[in-house]
Amino acid sequence: MALVTSSLVQTPQSVRVVVIGSGPSGIAAATRLVEAGFNDVLLLEAESRVGGRIYTIPFADSVIDLGAQWCHGEKNNAVYEMLQRLNLLNLLETTGDTYFNFKCVRSNKDIVPDKVVSKLTEIFYQIIPSREDELKSYEGSAGAIMTEMFWKEIDKLPEKPDRTVVKEYFETAKKSNLSLEAADTMFEVSPSNSLQFEISEGDQNLNWKDKGYQTFLNLLLKTDDYKTNLGLLEDKIQVCQRVKHIEWRHEDGIKITLFSGKIIVADHVVCTTSLGVLKESHKSLFQPSLPLSKIRAIEGLKLGTVNKFFLEFEKPFEPVDWVGFNFLWLEEDLMALRETERFWLENVFGFYRVAHQPRLMQGWIVGRHARYMETLSEKEVLEALMWLLRKFFSRPVPEPIKFTRTQWYTNCNFRGTYSLRTMYTDELRTGAWDLAAPLLDDDGKPIVQFAGEATNSHHFGTVHGATESGWREADRLIHFYQKKSFTK
Repeated sequence: MALVTSSLVQTPQSVRVVVIGSGPSGIAAATRLVEAGFNDVLLLEAESRVGGRIYTIPFADSVIDLGAQWCHGEKNNAVYEMLQRLNLLNLLETTGDTYFNFKCVRSNKDIVPDKVVSKLTEIFYQIIPSREDELKSYEGSAGAIMTEMFWKEIDKLPEKPDRTVVKEYFETAKKSNLSLEAADTMFEVSPSNSLQFEISEGDQNLNWKDKGYQTFLNLLLKTDDYKTNLGLLEDKIQVCQRVKHIEWRHEDGIKITLFSGKIIVADHVVCTTSLGVLKESHKSLFQPSLPLSKIRAIEGLKLGTVNKFFLEFEKPFEPVDWVGFNFLWLEEDLMALRETERFWLENVFGFYRVAHQPRLMQGWIVGRHARYMETLSEKEVLEALMWLLRKFFSRPVPEPIKFTRTQWYTNCNFRGTYSLRTMYTDELRTGAWDLAAPLLDDDGKPIVQFAGEATNSHHFGTVHGATESGWREADRLIHFYQKKSFTK
């Protein structure tokens, strides 16, 4: 698709808009613009596929989501509310108690009694929302206040559980919580991460049955299968087109140079590249340099790393009545592990069953160990995981017939999974509002706009947050041209 030179008097039908990135924010922005009458829209995607951090693939008996997996909440959730408007809520179902009714297995193969696990889990998840009032005046990290409150509640119990087991549980529970925060440690997470984030009321783990999160992309694009028909954006998306430079004050408009050597000139750019990519390349990507407030936001916000493992077995993993299990390391076993080449297994906190995939077990790893894991071969990773399972289980653990893992950090088009606010973010006094602020020309026209989950002040780290940001930037352009037309 070639972008033609615009006329002297620009209208939505003639304005040239380039959207960078085809994740939910980019697709949301582009489809909104097309529906509003913007005809000359081009979406550039660096990957060979559409979807960004939504990535559904065929696997085992159905599909798996290598990226976004659940619709988190129902109220004030753009994803859920779109389904509601279309009368398609039947596409979602609850995942149930898989992530709350798990077993805890110690590294000596002992199974912690369900009664103990239930009580500890209740305490751990109750301290998270109940600390909101205290967070406002707390000067330490989220990890510090979480530790303080957890042990305070443990000390209140009339029947004291084994403190060694409680400590093991708490260490694993913090890693599980890191899969939500995408941090390396809870002690780098700022209390503002919870204070700024607005939880959408309702079920937090609504899964897409046997269709995967790709279902939502189909709805945005108004197509039955975006992999064969891009619907509203047919002929408007170009894949394998990685952007090298954006000269946003060029005399002919915005000059975009691709790594292929191709040059595109536009009137507006909506940049939805991940925060990780901006961190790595904003100095070379934007010419002239970005404003200091924008650079401060890029440097101050963090894009963390969370990865998944999927193991397909010939038969459902036993015990079949276990919905999931977490690993609790004895101190001496953990110290021994840290002296080996498999040290990274410390941050594999558990495995859980997958909806509509009876023969699968899905594992999770977080933080710096997740990034290290990505550098290993698939064979090395699988061998280590099988060692881990056999270390904790007394019964025989069969070899899986198929295995895959995610590698979000080492992918140069992502460099991580989702964003968070750290203590450093607070120190720089920045946030999503600075990242979202558009670059304007001398007349106040938006030249370069920014979207993506990291630019959302209240729903960061989610698909609905990414979608909202795409609509926000599309509406910014729509309103600009509506106002321009009205004042003529």
